[in-house]
Amino acid sequence: MSIAENLKTVQAATSPATLVAVSKTWPAEDVQEAYDAGQRIFGENKVQEILEKAPVLPHDIEWHLIGHLQKNKIRKVLPHCAMIHSVDSLALAAQISRIAGELEMECSILLQVNISDDEAKFGFTAASLREAFAEIKALPNVNVEGLMTVPKFDPDPEAVRPAFAALRELRDELASEYGLTLPHLSMGMSHDAKVAVEEGATLVRVGSSIFGKRDYS
Repeated sequence: MSIAENLKTVQAATSPATLVAVSKTWPAEDVQEAYDAGQRIFGENKVQEILEKAPVLPHDIEWHLIGHLQKNKIRKVLPHCAMIHSVDSLALAAQISRIAGELEMECSILLQVNISDDEAKFGFTAASLREAFAEIKALPNVNVEGLMTVPKFDPDPEAVRPAFAALRELRDELASEYGLTLPHLSMGMSHDAKVAVEEGATLVRVGSSIFGKRDYS
């Protein structure tokens, strides 16, 4: 099927969550095809891909950075990025805050939680986020809009349901404790998006179901 056909299927399957079409490693031409089919929000893992694609694609695309952000790339990506899903430390949040202030802008962020305690993943533990949250929410120039997770992979989507539920419960706990609205939960990818939506995802990050399997050879 075409990208447009895949996109329609994925949008139907992930409603009512907002679809972030993960275009990492795919060329601008494929992003344009998805754009022409109505998609406006795209996610990239690497700052460099946003910097390369944003100038040659329509300016109303909303770029989300979903991969690990190095501090030395913050200044480059902030002007092009509507949301950073992967803020995984107080130090990174503070640096984003400082640079956003220098650029006279505000940045929407999600806090990445390693909800599965996977040593291969970045992110706060639930305990470390509870400790750091008050300082993060007080930072100027950043808007904390919710949480994100990449759970430990399991081919059975039901196996990761508890992780998604735990992220939702942590979000609800923080929102209640601090009297905040934390509207977004970024969780779920191609193989487990349906379960993520059932557990409260508001943003799902889907790539291969739209663009196809990647060839890394």
